[in-house]
Amino acid sequence: MISWMQKHNRYLVWTIWIATIAFIGAGFVGWGSYNFGSKAGNVAKVGEIEIPQTRLNMVYSNLYNQYNQMLGGKLDEKKAKEMGLVQQAFARLETQAKLLNLAKEMSIVVSDKEVATYLESIPAFQKDGVFNKTIYKGYLQGQRLKAKAFEETLREELTIQKTLALFDVPPYSFEEEVVGTAINVADKIAYKVLTENDVTINPDESKLKAFWEAHKENYKTPKMYDLSIVWTGSDDINVTDEELKNYYETNSFNYTDAKGKQLSFEDAKDLVEKDLQLKKSKKTAQKAYIAFKKGKLKSNEDITLPLGDKKLSPELWNELQTKENGTILKPKVVGDYYATVKLNKVLLPKVKSFEEAKSQVTADYTLQAKKEALSTLADKTLKTFNDADATHSEYLSLEDNVNLNPLNKQESLQFLQKLFTSNKEKGMISVGDKIVVYKIEDQKLLPADKEKAETVKQTTAKIKKSTFENNLIQLLDEKYPTEVYMGGLKN
Repeated sequence: MISWMQKHNRYLVWTIWIATIAFIGAGFVGWGSYNFGSKAGNVAKVGEIEIPQTRLNMVYSNLYNQYNQMLGGKLDEKKAKEMGLVQQAFARLETQAKLLNLAKEMSIVVSDKEVATYLESIPAFQKDGVFNKTIYKGYLQGQRLKAKAFEETLREELTIQKTLALFDVPPYSFEEEVVGTAINVADKIAYKVLTENDVTINPDESKLKAFWEAHKENYKTPKMYDLSIVWTGSDDINVTDEELKNYYETNSFNYTDAKGKQLSFEDAKDLVEKDLQLKKSKKTAQKAYIAFKKGKLKSNEDITLPLGDKKLSPELWNELQTKENGTILKPKVVGDYYATVKLNKVLLPKVKSFEEAKSQVTADYTLQAKKEALSTLADKTLKTFNDADATHSEYLSLEDNVNLNPLNKQESLQFLQKLFTSNKEKGMISVGDKIVVYKIEDQKLLPADKEKAETVKQTTAKIKKSTFENNLIQLLDEKYPTEVYMGGLKN
């Protein structure tokens, strides 16, 4: 039974994998901006579709905010770079552009009326269930967007929806049977969980120096910026209750709690007051900017900061990276102040000496050496796998909420997802910083559950849709090549 199912598992692997996406999916929502550099305002061209820098900024900002919320506000530009947020944002736009090329070739059109209907249906722009122009205009002003540009984005979304809808084919009964069978597979396994505690690394000076020599370009001092700053405060600006209420009514969509629910005026009052004070102090900041530029006003602070330092906003850092020495930037909001910043000098990164980088080199070398040693140990364990000193499970399925000791529930789920997409009877599966060496002892089909019939049907439809869309994008990759105008957008 085991050998038959493992042999034929290739027919089920793709179905199981897509079926488990629901366990992994996470929602995302907008903040910040990112200045990437461009060619005539565009960062790339896909087929006949140009991708504007402004659109990349917008998508990047949304991604940044989404991850920042997930990480409890602890995301910074360094971490965002490590996560490849720029590449993620560009990948989304590249895929959309390919579909838009196809839609254009197929003469798919979205009318102004369809765009207007879609716009009016967006809850964020409604008040008491009815579209509110004041809220919509306030949103556009807050995001520094023009209505035409935003509505063109909606038109593209609808165009893509129409295009994909043409290929939406309901699943056949045979496909539902295959998915139902895949979901009801159960494995009984013997396994061993290996961790970094099972290996020992003792780095000596010569190994560390060799590692530093091979990777020293990764160990540089940060790019530093010599700046002069004029700060314009807003705390002394007086505002009336009537002004606060009017400002809140226009910008109420900006004031939400952690769950996205709109705050009442009373709950949002302190935030509204700060925002309105900032708005009213903008003219003062602009006058300070002019005086500073003419040499009639001295800076409040002269300071040298590393790129991305939290003393300034991401928006300011993004702009500073594109300016020449001696440039004075127009006032930008930083916390409860306006900052007028002069870029005196950029201090470029330089490679750290071994002694300067030693602590970081030691940590990186140890991490890599442990991974390599753990992988070697897992290979050896697999070759000499002994059932006697392994842990034995009950029958496991994708829907089991189990703890495979010493894995936690999340790690156990990840292991099961990978186990049921493998066609190997015996193998290794990485879960975070652990490796699970396993052997399938028995395999069976669980009884079909009639109550799951609708779930199976929906899952099959999702599988078919996702598989088709993935294959479609692969075809479009060849049909509509991408010309990138700058580096760093693709992995």
